[in-house]
This record gives sequence, C-alpha cells and structure tokens, in this order.
Amino acid sequence: MSPSRFSLKRQLLLWLLLPQVVLWLAGAVFSYRLAGRYANEAVDATLLQATRSLARQVKPMGNGLLIDFPRAAQDVLEADPSDKLLYTVSSPPGQFILGNRNLPSPPAMPASPPLGQAQFYDGEIEADGARAVSPVRVAALYLQFGENPRAQQTMLVQVARSSANRELLARRLLIDTMLPLSVLIVLMSMIVWAGVGAGLAPIARLRRLVEGRKPNDLRPIELDAAPQELRSLAQAINDLLEAVSHNVEGQRRFISDAAHQLRTPLAGLKSQSELALAEAPPGPLTMRLARVHEGASRSAHLVNQLLALARTEPESLQRQTPVRFDLGRLAREVTAELVPRALQQNVDLGYDGPDSDPDCAGASQLEERPGDAPPTDDAPERPVEIVGIPLLLREALVNLVDNALRYAGRGARVTVQVHGASDHAELVVTDNGPGVPEALREQVFERFFRATHEGNGCGLGLAIVKEIVERHGGRIALSAARPRGLRVSIRLPLAA
Repeated sequence: MSPSRFSLKRQLLLWLLLPQVVLWLAGAVFSYRLAGRYANEAVDATLLQATRSLARQVKPMGNGLLIDFPRAAQDVLEADPSDKLLYTVSSPPGQFILGNRNLPSPPAMPASPPLGQAQFYDGEIEADGARAVSPVRVAALYLQFGENPRAQQTMLVQVARSSANRELLARRLLIDTMLPLSVLIVLMSMIVWAGVGAGLAPIARLRRLVEGRKPNDLRPIELDAAPQELRSLAQAINDLLEAVSHNVEGQRRFISDAAHQLRTPLAGLKSQSELALAEAPPGPLTMRLARVHEGASRSAHLVNQLLALARTEPESLQRQTPVRFDLGRLAREVTAELVPRALQQNVDLGYDGPDSDPDCAGASQLEERPGDAPPTDDAPERPVEIVGIPLLLREALVNLVDNALRYAGRGARVTVQVHGASDHAELVVTDNGPGVPEALREQVFERFFRATHEGNGCGLGLAIVKEIVERHGGRIALSAARPRGLRVSIRLPLAA
C-alpha cells in the first residue's frame, strides 16, 4: 500500500512506535544473551570449585592414586535430583576411574593439555539410560600426578551440571530486565500517542474550520495558536480566499449595477407596452405587444430577484443591523399587502395564526375555512419574536407567497401561518395547488432551477428564500400538504 494512502497520524505513529518495538526486541535478545553469559559465569564458578574439591580427594600414592571420596560426599553432590552434579575422573584421560561414564569429553583433546586450568564447555548426556538427552555444562581440569617427575601421568577431572537451572536463571534475569523496560516502552508509546494527537490537533481544527463553512463564506481563517507550518498553510488559504472574494465581489457588483441600470428602462418598457395594449385594436399587432409586455414583465421580475439576491450576500448583511420584532405581525402585514393581487388572480389568500386579526387577515379570513383547525383557548397570545432583518424576511415571505400565487392556479387557496414553539418560531405557507414532486424538492432551492415551465418565474425565488433563512440561522423544508398541495415551512430561532 502506498504511504500516501495512510493518514498523517498513522504514518507518524508508525515511524515513532516501530523503532521502539525494534529496539525492544533487540534489547530482549541482547539482555537474554547477557543474562546467559552471567548465568554461565555463576555456574562455571560453582563447577570450578567442585572440580578442584574433587581433584583434592584424588591423592597420588607412589605410581597410583588414592581416592578418598566417601559415600556421604557422593550423596551431597547428588542430593538435588533437578540440579545434581555429575563427575568423572579418568587417568589417562579417557580411561574411566570414578563417577559417571556418560559425561561428554572435552571438544578437543590436546596433545599437551593446559595443566591446572579449567576448561568449560556445553554438552549433552543421556538421562538415566533413556533415549532422551539433556544439556549440561561441564568443567574439565587436567592434573599431573606421580612421584617421578619424568614418569608423571595426566589425570582428567570433569564435573557437570544440568543446563536447566542455568536457563531458568537466564530467563529470570531476562524477565527482571525486560519487565521494567516493557513498562517503559508502553508508557513511552502512550506519551507518543498523546503527543502525536496533540500535535495534529491544529490540523483537525483547521479541517473543521474549512469543512463547516458555506460555499459563499470567504472570511479569512483564524489559526493564531497553530504551529508555524500551519500558520503558513492558513495564510496561503487566506490569500486564496481573498483573491476569490475580490473576484466574486467584482462579479456581484457588476450584476447589481447591471440590474439597477436595467430596472428603470424595463419599468418604462412594461408601462409603454401596457398602454399600447390598451389602445391597440385586436389583431396580430396586439398579440406581438402582449408578448413584448410578457417579456418585459418577466425581465423586470428577474431584475428585482437579482437585486433581492444581492441584498442577501454577506457584504450586504454586514451593513444591516438585526433587530427584535414580531414575526406574526410581519406575516399579517405581508399577507394583507398581497391580498389585492390574490383577488386579481382569483386566489383565496389569508393569514391563519393564533392571534389573527380579521381586519388584516386577508381575502377570506372573516369566516372559518373548512378543514382549518379551529382556534383553541390554549393558543399562545404573546408575540412570536425573533431577531433578524425585517426587510429580508419580508422579501422571503413575499417570494413564498408569490410562488404560491403563480403556480397554485386560479381558484386555489393559500394560507400563511405563524406558530411559536419553546425554542423556535415557524412560518408556514400552504397551498392546495399541484405541489412539487418529492424528487425535485431539494433542487428547487438551486438558482435558476424551475420545477415547471408554467408561469413566468425565473427560478430564483426559493433560492433567495433559502439564503435569507440560512443567514438568520434557520432552515427551510418542503413537504406535501393534505389532501393536496405544497407546504413550505421555515423554522427560525426565537429571540432570547
């Protein structure tokens, strides 16, 4: 697997912890060999002492040997079955005199062996006649005896001890050495793990700062507490954001200026086409004038939507101060303002809230509508207050009602409602028109997307509404109304 597919944290931990594991294994091997060496030295010292003691029990007498080795001394040497001493005396070397016949001979029988110097080596011996063999550590000592210096003979004294206790001692030394080292390695690994996590925390914060942003949020990234390397990265990102912001601001300013410049001539064209339609006799010219008037109206609507969209941008919002106001009153006022237009289009528009005022309710709020929920005594009477920019929320509500009037159809019913909950306010616009298919309910919030080709909309209304709602910390959702139609719900946080 390529290293680039690993995370940075995983790579750092790999390069920091893997050497510790390798060093720990190397330390274990070195410690085991060192412990074996020390164990051999301890065992060799014991064997040397036993070899010299045994050699002193073999005394030369004339040209022969006097062996003074009582049975009690033999029992002492063989008292411990698991760690008994085995011995052999041979003279000349290889000719058995006393002890165990199975002891292994020295690795090499020199022609002139070093006299009085012990030789230590490892060997194997059969266990009590069985086929199994056990490792032993052997000490061999060459001595000379005889009264005639010219006719002295060589005697070999060997003492062996099982290697099991030596290996046990080596293992104990290894455990006593490696146990604290292992604890130290674990503690170091935990410190390295925590250190890597703390060192990479600024990268995680930078990632969250970038991931949590909206596409149109081009504010610089603040990462003052980060290391120098990340500050350089943040500065590079900020330079890029600044360049993009200047570019976007130039395009936005161009669109706003162009919309302002087009607004007056389009309004004049729309007025002149209306006058021409009123005065022109029926005929082909009237049809052409009607198309010109429709195009002028649609262009004027597009220009107004572009200006409204420009007012929802962050730069425009910074110049507007949020205030505390009653969302229900704003909804009643907007509904009352749009009632004449609804009457022209034969649409039943009304406001239905807990504190509805018949004088400003709308087209048909004087009588109770069938299917509407009857008022209850439990409905809250206090205002539904939020903190925001009334002009923008008015624009959002106008766009919602405008969409409903355009697409619900003649004879439809449009209702505006405001409710206050424990932690949020809800503004709902419901109509009983054809609605929006469920598959398109997310796409309709995209700019210039139209779910239908009917009407003369430009596909910016719901995009503007979503921008305004999100700028106020709220959310918007579309759902099907019952028994038919569309329900648009906006949730905004209540004022503290």
